[in-house]
Amino acid sequence: MAVSMTEPAVAAAGTAVPLRARRLRLPRSPKVLTGLGLLTVFLILAVIGPVIAPYNPSADLAASGTPQPPSAAHWLGTTQTQQDVLSQLLTGGRSTIVVALLAGVVATVIAVVVGVAAGYLGGLADDLLSMLANIFLVMPALLLLIVIFGFLPASSDDLLIGAIIALTGWAWGARVLRAQTLSLRNRDYVESARITGESTFRIIGWEIVPNLLPIIASSFLFTVLYGVGTYTAIAYLGLVNIDPHWSWGGMLFWAQSVNAQVNDYWWWYIPPGLAVALLGTALALLNFGIDEFINPRLRAAGLTRRRARQAGIPRRFPLGVTPVIRAPADAPAARPPADAGQVGTR
Repeated sequence: MAVSMTEPAVAAAGTAVPLRARRLRLPRSPKVLTGLGLLTVFLILAVIGPVIAPYNPSADLAASGTPQPPSAAHWLGTTQTQQDVLSQLLTGGRSTIVVALLAGVVATVIAVVVGVAAGYLGGLADDLLSMLANIFLVMPALLLLIVIFGFLPASSDDLLIGAIIALTGWAWGARVLRAQTLSLRNRDYVESARITGESTFRIIGWEIVPNLLPIIASSFLFTVLYGVGTYTAIAYLGLVNIDPHWSWGGMLFWAQSVNAQVNDYWWWYIPPGLAVALLGTALALLNFGIDEFINPRLRAAGLTRRRARQAGIPRRFPLGVTPVIRAPADAPAARPPADAGQVGTR
């Protein structure tokens, strides 16, 4: 049976205490656990949301009139055309999450290909690929997307929307991966693979990319977060199909079209805005957790705090403030040592 070799057996009265079996360690970071829990809830709602929606989100349930506040029949109230807000919220979550995930996957693949190839190949290839990434970095992404979506048909599906958003969100990850690849391409194991005649694709795929997985995961989460915000902004501006293709940004579009904020129809715009904020918080918390894992300084600080908490040492200055203790006004001034002026006279 596999046992843990990190804990030595303790002999007591001639009898050896058996070692404990190795256990799987789950993540203990509150940030990771909170973000993972929120993201799991949103993924489940994206799958079953349209199924459990109580009404058709595009159906006018009554004659047009004033939006109705939450009630037993409509838990989140209705819109101006008497459409159920809860049904729109549950249905729109799938579109928002699918577009964001697709944008994250496509942008991460492009970032890995461009960044790792530029860092490993060097020379002219590095110059050209770095110039391409720099162009997309300085390009105003939102203005470019407004122009592109202005020429697209209103019936564009989620796959096309996610792919277009990904084209403006890969450059940052490519720059980070290029910098990390530059530090890996001259390592001993990479040099050994190159000397033994391994191909460039095999060295990149088997020697360099596996060592970049934490950074790739962080880049993926960052791009998904970018996709959530960008798709919500594009839908809020009315540049994608709004009805019957529901999304959280589309709900905000219809809410602002009738001045829901001014008329105090809070149940119309707060739920989709809160859903976008919570989804972004979940992705940000997961990204912070990965950053603590790959950053040696943050990891050492986390271990120090954990050990201090286990030892029962209170955190007197959690913000890192250095305490300054002032002497009382009536305290005598400190005198220098008696032999302070005789140093070096011997």
